Amino acid sequence: MASEIVINSTPREIRVALVEKNQLAEIFIEHKTKKGIVGNIYKGLVTKILPGMQVAFVDIGLEKAGFLYVGDIDVIDLMEFENDDEDLEAMGLRKEKDEASQVESKPSRMTGQGIPIQDLLKEGQEIVVQIAKNPLGTKGARITSFITLAGRHIVYMPTVNQVSVSRRIEDEEEKNRLKNLVAEIGRPDEGYIIRTAGLGRNKDDFLPDVNFLHKLWDNLQGRSDNQVAPCLLYEDLNLIFRSIRDLLNEDVERLVIDSKVDYEKCVEFCSSYLPHLVDKIELYKEPVPIYDYYGIEIEINRALGRKIWLKSGGFITIDQTEALVAIDVNTGKFVGHTDPEETILKTNLEAAKELVYQLRLRNIGGIIIVDFIDMTKEESKELVWNSLTQELKFDRSRTNILKISELGLVEMTRKRVRGSLSQTLCDACPYCEGKGHIKSPTTVCYEIIRALQRLVTNNLTHKNITIEVPPPVYDLLFEEETSYLDDIERSYNIEVNVKVNPKLHQEKYTIIT
Repeated sequence: MASEIVINSTPREIRVALVEKNQLAEIFIEHKTKKGIVGNIYKGLVTKILPGMQVAFVDIGLEKAGFLYVGDIDVIDLMEFENDDEDLEAMGLRKEKDEASQVESKPSRMTGQGIPIQDLLKEGQEIVVQIAKNPLGTKGARITSFITLAGRHIVYMPTVNQVSVSRRIEDEEEKNRLKNLVAEIGRPDEGYIIRTAGLGRNKDDFLPDVNFLHKLWDNLQGRSDNQVAPCLLYEDLNLIFRSIRDLLNEDVERLVIDSKVDYEKCVEFCSSYLPHLVDKIELYKEPVPIYDYYGIEIEINRALGRKIWLKSGGFITIDQTEALVAIDVNTGKFVGHTDPEETILKTNLEAAKELVYQLRLRNIGGIIIVDFIDMTKEESKELVWNSLTQELKFDRSRTNILKISELGLVEMTRKRVRGSLSQTLCDACPYCEGKGHIKSPTTVCYEIIRALQRLVTNNLTHKNITIEVPPPVYDLLFEEETSYLDDIERSYNIEVNVKVNPKLHQEKYTIIT
């Protein structure tokens, strides 16, 4: 699939766009003041252990402590014992093995699952951890003690003993060839994942990656021995270099960047590590801002909207909540021609393609529920589900998807490492406090009347009462509820004065006695 990488770099912000078939497919944004920390490695200090949740909080020098689940603890790093089966069984350790991995001298991954976390860690203990997920909202970063170091063609896992291959490489013969090749040049009892970029590569392509990552890990361990926790041991590449490493492959025709300084850094980086890709890097020289020139700016703004129209006239809505993301499919303006089932099927098929595109573009993760329009025929449901799974093959994030339920719902999960586009670019509305709605003037008006009744009933000495209200409520009180206020004044022998205060929130009012 022919594609381009378009980078807009300023002293305060880096934006990387992946454009496929002249359409914005993915957008990555890094603010210099809020730089992502996924991949960074820290020497941390265990500050609190919660046995009831089997988690520990680790001070890694950030504003919020990192969150370490028992299953993300590398037991081999923490305990010394003979690696025979009796020892492992006695400790209740879980062995996780890749089905196609080589014959191993120790378990491929020794997690703390099955052992109480209080038996693995203690408060005040030092531990080397890596950021697995950026802090999101009120949550601190999720961390793991299983370290991974990413290269161009492989991911190095010094604490895990297994060799595996990217799920995007499907040919079994090629998988076995790559595993044998990497096992031959890698260190014994250590782990490697061959990335999609490794497809068809030979030993000479992998050797620079392997040597560089081995040296990086050795240096990192040396720094860990000499540093006091909490401290940063390793900082991952910035967004531009990560994009070159992870996105710039044979399918990408060119990388265009609008910063001359960063352009020169990219050329220097590629000359050292990826010389065959240097010719693909271009400096943008047009006077028009680069994202305006490529039409990306308007696509980013559209991606922040709730409703997305389909070409047929139908639409989908995307609502993000704390627990999950709900996507609803509607026929909208599309009424079809003859058969209602055909109309519904066409809308659902179009929506399946669009919603996967939106998931990638908006970087939506976690639990996702899709409410397709109800279909009566099983073959229609199968067509929609097949279309959805086919589109998800182009998504670089790992997804799990269930069949369409009897209610027409599809349940799926998508791996979430960084915040969504809306979380990156937007704040919760200060007026509605993120609810998406506020009380109507009518509701506030009736609240005021009930508050008046309570006030005069409980204390009959109040004779003069002033109410300050926002303009919409003021208009309603004098247009529709004047008679009601007059009745209250006569019934309780009081005088009510209403004043407008344009500075008040629509839900707020003040009663002065």
